[in-house]
Amino acid sequence: MPVGKRRFTAAVFTISDRSYQKQRADLSGPRVVRLLEAAGFEVVHAAVLPDEAGEIQHAICEWATRASLLVTTGGTGCAPRDVTPEATLAAMQSAGGRLVPGLSELMRSRGAQSNARSWLSRGVTALVSGCLVINLPGSPKGAEESLDVILPLLEHALVLARGDSAHP
Repeated sequence: MPVGKRRFTAAVFTISDRSYQKQRADLSGPRVVRLLEAAGFEVVHAAVLPDEAGEIQHAICEWATRASLLVTTGGTGCAPRDVTPEATLAAMQSAGGRLVPGLSELMRSRGAQSNARSWLSRGVTALVSGCLVINLPGSPKGAEESLDVILPLLEHALVLARGDSAHP
């Protein structure tokens, strides 16, 4: 999706205890930033957070008022500390937002064509304070493939999320 005449802002959060503690390099976050910039987004913030629901929720609530799009990568699996979906849902509920399940379903469905483990992702997509929040998988390949699948839909979703009824 070239974002065309519209310029949207984005924030990216990598959710990983090991990357937060500098035990492992963050490979997914920078890849997501590059993809978004190549698609025409202005990435206004990128950070690494630990797998702590309260910190993730706080970051989502804060940046949902500053960006059009907020993308997380990591913390969507079945491990005990994978709490990104729960933090996203809590942020959505506190802001009176809504789910956008089709984007998450599309990412899982398309990902499963090459990797059956895509069905284990619990990532969600939600509207929080008019911002579209998307949970991507934590692996660099999974994050890139998932974002590539939904990029063509994002401009239209973001225009509608900000209340513009004129379709692009």
